[in-house]
Amino acid sequence: MSNQTIQWFSTSKAQAWQSQAHSLIETQEQANLTMTEEVHQLVEGFGGCFNELGYVALNHLESTEREQVLHSLFHPEGEHKFTICRLPIGASDYALEWYSHNETDGDVEMKHFSIERDQQYLIPFIREALKLNPDLKLFASPWSPPTWMKSPKAYNYGTLRWEKDILKAYALYFVKFVQAYCEEGITIHQIHVQNEVIADQKFPSCVWTGEQLREFIRDYLGPAFEEHGLDTEIWLGTINAPDPWEELMKKVSTGFDEYAHTVLSDPEAYKYIKGVGYQWAGKNAIQRTVASYPELRYMQTENECGNGENSWDYAKYVYNLYQHYFTNGVNAYIYWNMVLEPKGKSTWGWEQNSMITVDPADRKPVLNPEYYVMKHFSHFVLPGARRIGLRGSWTGNAVAFKNVDGQRVLVIANPFHEPRALNLSVGQKTHRLELEPESFNTIVIPS
Repeated sequence: MSNQTIQWFSTSKAQAWQSQAHSLIETQEQANLTMTEEVHQLVEGFGGCFNELGYVALNHLESTEREQVLHSLFHPEGEHKFTICRLPIGASDYALEWYSHNETDGDVEMKHFSIERDQQYLIPFIREALKLNPDLKLFASPWSPPTWMKSPKAYNYGTLRWEKDILKAYALYFVKFVQAYCEEGITIHQIHVQNEVIADQKFPSCVWTGEQLREFIRDYLGPAFEEHGLDTEIWLGTINAPDPWEELMKKVSTGFDEYAHTVLSDPEAYKYIKGVGYQWAGKNAIQRTVASYPELRYMQTENECGNGENSWDYAKYVYNLYQHYFTNGVNAYIYWNMVLEPKGKSTWGWEQNSMITVDPADRKPVLNPEYYVMKHFSHFVLPGARRIGLRGSWTGNAVAFKNVDGQRVLVIANPFHEPRALNLSVGQKTHRLELEPESFNTIVIPS
């Protein structure tokens, strides 16, 4: 194996995605990071969420740059190669306004169900992605049920009315959603029952207990999917964490004990569930869930979204999220808003980060630091890869994968303010890499 066969790309605050392939030097020093033959979870892929405000921002671009952005995100030969993406069922907090697919009071038979609103923004956005990658998989979750199904009757705050006819109607609502998208030629591969089951928010939301999720999946949603012959997967998600944050230190296991374990320990509910989706402080529960139910699949369903400044410091924090989730067993990692206007303000006023920013004034895409954090993972780590083991003092800053063709990919950060030497054991050789200060690095080793 020659040095030239190893690829190395780095991103620092000053420069993004720089090739360092010719900087590798053999050393006699002891390795401080070794890839092992230990094999862990399968990688299903990476993606983001289709939202209305994202489509508005995308459409500010001139046609050539718009095509380049879409190609970067979705094409199998693009920069990010997205293979699994999310969409809301009804309004998320990044819809232009709040809505559901049936606001006709008491319509338990769903005669007035309609995805007409989605024809304006979401479906065109998704179709453009599918044109570039027909194999793109989609999962969907509601932020809120129709308001007439809730107490109080509002998109924000509240809970689902726990009445048999409402529960049966809500299961039918999911069925109608999958069927309606199928009629548009779009397959919904997974349903996640509720966005952030613990979040009682100003924006569309709905609070669930673990016992309610268990009963709804077991007695209503699972049987409804069976009755209508749907092969769409049901996932237990998306689980976030206790709120306010002070409670987190007291109840770090809430996501597992009160949600995942409550539902999955019931055999009749478990039989319908193919995976578990965690996001935000749900990261504190994923390790216990994977240890208890290793046969299931797992997903980080929403990258933490920052404050709209798209800073380098927040990108460093986000890198640690990728490393944490993959080290603890997820099969996929999903970014939140792929494209937004500057500051990324939601309909309720929260400013959030995005991979790409488009100012409607100059109509040019700005590639933010988190664009490159995602690229350091998704560009070379392909569906079907396996996470592999690492040994050494750099393990806490790195994660490694082996693609189907035997190619190995190491993603590693240098979090320090000065250069640091990485002595990487590759086969029978140890290579010395001088990692730039505060940098992200991807090292690709051929089979």
